[in-house]
Amino acid sequence: MSKVILVTGAGRGLGTDIAREALAAGHQVVATGRRPDEVEKTLGGPQDNLLVTTLDVTSIEDAEAAAQAAVDRFGRIDVLINNAGNLFTGYFEEISPAQMRRQFETNLFGPMNVTRAVLPIMRAQRAGHVITISSAAGLVGMEFTSAYAASKFAVEGWMESLRYDVEPYNIHTTVVEPGYFRTELLVDGSTTWPELSIDDYAPRTAPRVEGMKSMNGKQPGDPAKLARALLAVAGQEEPLQRFVAGADAIEVAEAKAQELLAQAEASRELGGSLTYDDVPA
Repeated sequence: MSKVILVTGAGRGLGTDIAREALAAGHQVVATGRRPDEVEKTLGGPQDNLLVTTLDVTSIEDAEAAAQAAVDRFGRIDVLINNAGNLFTGYFEEISPAQMRRQFETNLFGPMNVTRAVLPIMRAQRAGHVITISSAAGLVGMEFTSAYAASKFAVEGWMESLRYDVEPYNIHTTVVEPGYFRTELLVDGSTTWPELSIDDYAPRTAPRVEGMKSMNGKQPGDPAKLARALLAVAGQEEPLQRFVAGADAIEVAEAKAQELLAQAEASRELGGSLTYDDVPA
C-alpha cells in the first residue's frame, strides 16, 4: 500500500537511501534537507511522487512549512522518519558547552520540532507512524561519545514516552537503534571534533580521532538494506516499538539487557529496602 513518507536529512547518507528506496517501492516521498537543490539532484531530479522541500530540523518554522507543504502536495502524512542527525565526539571535558548544546539541538530538539509539526496532521487523520533514528549509542554509553550518547539516550526516553501520548489516536512510534552502518556520519560536516584541549586527555584523544576517521567506509552495515528494513517496519500492522538494526547492535542490546538485570539483582538488598516501615508489603 502506497504511503506518504516524510524523511528528514535526505540529502545524503541513510536519508538518501530511505528516500530512494521509498520511491522505488511506489511511495510518495517528501524528501527534506537544508539544501533542497542538492537533495533533488541526489534523488535523480523531479518526479511525480517526490516533493523536495527545505528543512533545517533546528528550525520550528522550517518544520511547520515542510509539514504543510507535504499536506498541500499529497493530502496527508502517513510516516515521519526522523533521520537527520550529526555527531559531536570527544571526551566530555574537551567538548565545549556550546558544542554539547548544538548536539542536542540537532539530535533531540530537531526531531522534536518536526514531530511537533507533523503530529496535528496525524491526529486529524487518526493514523500515522513516527520513526526516529537513535543509535546503539542510545543504549550503551561508550568512551569518547558522551555528547552523542547523551543526545541519543534522551531520544530513547522521549520516544518511549511519546508512544503512550499518541496511542489513543492510532499513531505508532518506533525508535531505531542502528549499529555501525556505512553512512556519512563519520565524514566532515557530520562529525565535529572537540573544541577544547586538555593535556591529560591528549595521549588518548589523537588515537581516538584517527581511529574513528579510519573506520569511515569500513562499517559492516549496508544502509540500503537498512532503508528497506525501515520501510518493512513502516508497513507492519503493529510496528515494532524498538527496532535494533544490525548484528552488532543486537549483540550490544543483549549485553546491556543482561547487565541491567545483573545490576538490578545486585541492588536488590540495598535498593529494595528503602520504603517507609509502615508501607504495606
